[in-house]
Amino acid sequence: MLARQPLPARVVVLGDEGLLAARGVAPGSTAIEHVPLAAPSVAGRLDPANGRYVLDLLDRAADGCLAGEFDAMVTAPVHKAVINDAGFAFTGHTEYLAARAGVAHVVMMLVGGGLRVALATTHLALADVARAITRDGLIATLRILDRDLRQRFRIARPRILVAGLNPHSGEGGHLGREEIEVIEPVLRAANAQGIAAEGPIPADTLFVPERLQRADCVLAMYHDQGLPVLKYASFGKGVNVTLGLPFVRTSVDHGTALDLAGSGRADPGSLLEALQLAIKLAPAA
Repeated sequence: MLARQPLPARVVVLGDEGLLAARGVAPGSTAIEHVPLAAPSVAGRLDPANGRYVLDLLDRAADGCLAGEFDAMVTAPVHKAVINDAGFAFTGHTEYLAARAGVAHVVMMLVGGGLRVALATTHLALADVARAITRDGLIATLRILDRDLRQRFRIARPRILVAGLNPHSGEGGHLGREEIEVIEPVLRAANAQGIAAEGPIPADTLFVPERLQRADCVLAMYHDQGLPVLKYASFGKGVNVTLGLPFVRTSVDHGTALDLAGSGRADPGSLLEALQLAIKLAPAA
């Protein structure tokens, strides 16, 4: 169904021709660049033998973007565990593409439901989050966020709301000192550099209409602090955007849904939104 959608750009699908045909992509209905499977694929069944194949697809797409062959990259969800089971250290698209592009710092942001929510940390165990939030890392995140909102999203002066890490933003240090020792000094430095960042704001009162209507983006401190709100507002229509890369990369807002694989019942809505946003953000647009 997605292959038949009219889009204002030439879309090249990377993948195994036989696999795509088996999933209903008719020959000639879209441009396909054949990347062969390492082993036969069975819908809904994980196979570490194809772990390298998934990374080959990402490498080809990233290298094509870096070479100027492609204007943007749109990725489908991947199953992280099976790639690791194949012997490859893999925490997610965001981190993998940053390494492939030779970029030291990138920012994960989701767009949907009228919201933009970026993350100061991405795929980390909750126990590791606090020590991962550093002054250097947070100011780098804010700089990338401000720059890409200006350059990619064409917002003249982005307004960013920054969440605190702890309940009540630390309650003056009684519930944690990360706000006092890390977040507040970084926000002062960011403001001095012309970045309109406000906070730290307690996360339980940040996502209210009065605040959001005067903001262009929210910066949450960790994955499950900000994304449940956005996904509640837009699940199935949200888009994951990686900021800080030398090319545009978007993706879906959901996982692999193995129980739906090959059934014909999967909803392609988020993938279509990701395609449309990539086209909008691409330099050639």
